[in-house]
Amino acid sequence: MTAASVMTPLAARVARVDKETHDTFTLAMESGNGVDLPRFRPGQFSMLYLFGAGELPISISGDPEKPGELVYTVRSVGQVTYALVTRKPGDSVGVRGPFGTQWPLASARGRDILIVAGGIGLAPLRPAIYHILRQRGDYGRLVLLYGARGPRDLLYKKELSAWSYLPDTQVLTTVDYGGVNWRGHVGVVTTLFRFIRLQPGQTTAFICGPELMMRYVVRELETRGMPAGHIHLSMERNMKCAVGFCGHCQMGPHFICKDGPIFPYPEMRPWLDRYEL
Repeated sequence: MTAASVMTPLAARVARVDKETHDTFTLAMESGNGVDLPRFRPGQFSMLYLFGAGELPISISGDPEKPGELVYTVRSVGQVTYALVTRKPGDSVGVRGPFGTQWPLASARGRDILIVAGGIGLAPLRPAIYHILRQRGDYGRLVLLYGARGPRDLLYKKELSAWSYLPDTQVLTTVDYGGVNWRGHVGVVTTLFRFIRLQPGQTTAFICGPELMMRYVVRELETRGMPAGHIHLSMERNMKCAVGFCGHCQMGPHFICKDGPIFPYPEMRPWLDRYEL
């Protein structure tokens, strides 16, 4: 990838916009009008640009085996994200990338996979889930633990239900506040660990969510005897340029956009417990 191609957005066409929750939408971009969208690897992100609004990093949440399509799940929390989620089919969005490292799916072959997600952190993990399910014979048990603020904040509800019925697959969800109609688990995502069977030496863990959540998940895994090298985190913080130039995302010696966003936990251990870093 040349320097020019890294910095110049492709004009991707919006194929569809699906509402996931009250404030979160999934946008599918497609090739067309002479633009071929690049392939990506699970865990990578793109920089999405809208003229007059700005640019921001968004993890790719679609199927890596679908060429010509890039999918993004976006929570509307500001000017740029609002402009993105209000796009209509046929509109154009500038796309740079993909950038970053990937979930270590190749080295995890033959092992059980534990996926722990919080909130919109399930989006960067969904491509890894798609890959594991497509190559099901290459992996052991798949366990997905997912926490959200409330029932209306849960992403991909139909997929979560469908995945839960698959062989050798366990899907558990929890919410911070359930309400009178919620019949599922209530509590932080670490409370779900008591419902799973974990073989620490045979398991690789992929984690994405708020940093506070990831701190406690890692501590839970270490308490249960999982080696630190089997734990991988998606560190998505303060990314602005995607090429390690602006320095906004520096965390210790690492630039999250260039060296990550997927890191083995040992590389993040000295920095993850430093609050306000």
